[in-house]
Amino acid sequence: MIEPFQNSLILTGPTASGKSALALELAERLKAEIISADSMTVYRGMDIGTAKPSAEDQQRIPHHLVDELDPWESASVAWWLKRAAECVRDIESRGRRAMFVGGTPLYLKALLCGLFDGPPRDADVRARLEHEAATTGNELLHARLAAVDPASAGRLHSNDVRRVVRALEVWELSGKPLGEWQQQGWWGDGEPAFGPEVCFALDIPRPILYDRIDTRVRGMFDSGWVEEVRRLADNKLGWSREASMALGYREIREHLSGGRSLADTILEVQLRTRQFAKRQLTWFRGLAGVRFATAKEVAGIWATDGSTR
Repeated sequence: MIEPFQNSLILTGPTASGKSALALELAERLKAEIISADSMTVYRGMDIGTAKPSAEDQQRIPHHLVDELDPWESASVAWWLKRAAECVRDIESRGRRAMFVGGTPLYLKALLCGLFDGPPRDADVRARLEHEAATTGNELLHARLAAVDPASAGRLHSNDVRRVVRALEVWELSGKPLGEWQQQGWWGDGEPAFGPEVCFALDIPRPILYDRIDTRVRGMFDSGWVEEVRRLADNKLGWSREASMALGYREIREHLSGGRSLADTILEVQLRTRQFAKRQLTWFRGLAGVRFATAKEVAGIWATDGSTR
């Protein structure tokens, strides 16, 4: 059962690939409204660094799941998927179509394949594992994961403590590796429930993409990104773990604390953004149901309503 997403369209791609501009154009043609599939545009005040749609763009086409939370609040994939379903029902009740636009891989995977019904989080188990990582070291915890769940250990770096802890937590609570649970999507066996002309990832030559990234990052700094981070950092409520992972914000906080010059910070953010785009492309290629195409190809297919399942 893939309700309520069965009539939705999905446009994804790496950062700076041109998703937002194409989505605005297509949404006008298709009488669609845009649902953000970006894990950082949900946060209020994080505007420049997340390339959030402008007020003009949001007036041109209604956008959903933008500015939903404050930076000190957490947003899980399950929370996003539930809110996305509510948005789709609202959009379709008005005779319009939902178009998901964004590049957060876990959101895309949840939309295509559903969420796995793994064991719920256990605060005691988690606290014990996190304490162990802090006292004995990340490497020993990662080695233990490799002994019981080599597939997850192979995907996760030893410094990715949060995910290593979750994988071990799943094993301890269920006796099954995380990968086995992840094969069990809400939509069935983990295979995407949508046809080949529903979810497109924009295909753009790597040198052009990297040049766009470098240009956009510099433009963000010119537009006041440092001041945006300074204002957010002044808030005494701080940042949630999810919001603090937003690309570029940590590097700018380090700059503001005197840890790096502005010029070096710009170069660092450009590098990390290019690396992030590369990881996005790896994710998208590994997801069944994602079809790579140029912007022109997507426009041509959707213009003829080639979104049948």
